[in-house]
Amino acid sequence: MKIRIVAGGPDHLIPELKNYDSSPGDLWVGVDRGTFILLQKGIKPAYAFGDFDSVSAAEKENILKSDIILNEYQSEKDHTDMELALEWAMDQKPKEILLFGATGGRLDHEMINIQQLYRTISSNVEVKVVDLKNEISLKLPGKYTIEREDLYSYISFLAFQGEVKGITLKGFKYPLEKASLKMGSSLCISNELVNKNGTYSFDSGIILMVKSRD
Repeated sequence: MKIRIVAGGPDHLIPELKNYDSSPGDLWVGVDRGTFILLQKGIKPAYAFGDFDSVSAAEKENILKSDIILNEYQSEKDHTDMELALEWAMDQKPKEILLFGATGGRLDHEMINIQQLYRTISSNVEVKVVDLKNEISLKLPGKYTIEREDLYSYISFLAFQGEVKGITLKGFKYPLEKASLKMGSSLCISNELVNKNGTYSFDSGIILMVKSRD
């Protein structure tokens, strides 16, 4: 099972969601205004989470008429709507969770949405933040194979916290061998694969990987 969560980020930064169309058993989930965005795009979410303070009365009425399982919260609470939805999604033990509408709006919400990936990193669930131009994920130490994609021209690696040690890039335009990548360093920004696939590995730390397109 895969779960796709749509929050209320700027509409123009949300990719064509039907390109991520669900297989039987997969779920779409709306977060606050993301629920209305899904309905506008002809996708009925199975569940919705939020205080719904970012929708108009007419939009909320549309949501209420849509026979969605609604998890409604008070506006004043200790967790964001996205965090509550992600916690629920992780409890379902899916194979993958994609987060849409999580970037491009308020910077505080964008930053915490990306940091939410840290809550999932030790699980067996692959969780990514996806918008029109980027795909963001966190990686623990190890060796990974990565394939070149027409959609994403650039691949960047950032130290998520502290220092990443022993980073090695093979099959990239700018290869590395057992390098150190410190938080705040731009050493691994805007790299490219030169072959159909490549590998990256590192010994310690946490990497924030961003695939991007122009």
